[in-house]
Amino acid sequence: MFNISKRSEDRLDLELSGVLDSDAMRNALDAFIEQAEGIQNGKMLYKILDFEMPTMGALAVELQHLPKLFGVIGKFERCAVLSDVSWIRTAAEIEGALIPSLTIKSFPLSAAAAAEEWLEGSHENDDSDGENVPV
Repeated sequence: MFNISKRSEDRLDLELSGVLDSDAMRNALDAFIEQAEGIQNGKMLYKILDFEMPTMGALAVELQHLPKLFGVIGKFERCAVLSDVSWIRTAAEIEGALIPSLTIKSFPLSAAAAAEEWLEGSHENDDSDGENVPV
C-alpha cells in the first residue's frame, strides 16, 4: 500500500506499507508526480511501516520513471523519513547526501512529533538533536 496526501501547498505526506508490485508502483509514482505539481521549496513526510522489498516489476517501473522523478525531487528541500527499520533510516540519509538540493533526516516511528518539528522548523538546527545516528 502506498498513500500520498497533499497536506499543504508545499507539503506531501507519503505512507508505505507492505510490498509494491508493478501496478501499485506505477500508480504511486504517477500520483506522486501529479501531487508534486506546483510545489516549490517543498517538504515531505515519508512514513515507512511494514516494509517489504518491491517486486522486480515494481523496480523496473521505478527505473522507467527516474527521469521524471529527478525533476520532481528538485521541488523539495526537506524530507523526514519515519521508520523503525534502522537500515532504512540509514539508507534514506545516504540518499539525502547524494541529492544536493534535498536534506533527508530520519526518525524512528515513535519520534513522529520530532520529525514534524524538524520538517517545519528552521534550517539552522538540521543536525542538533542526535536522533540521526545510524544504528
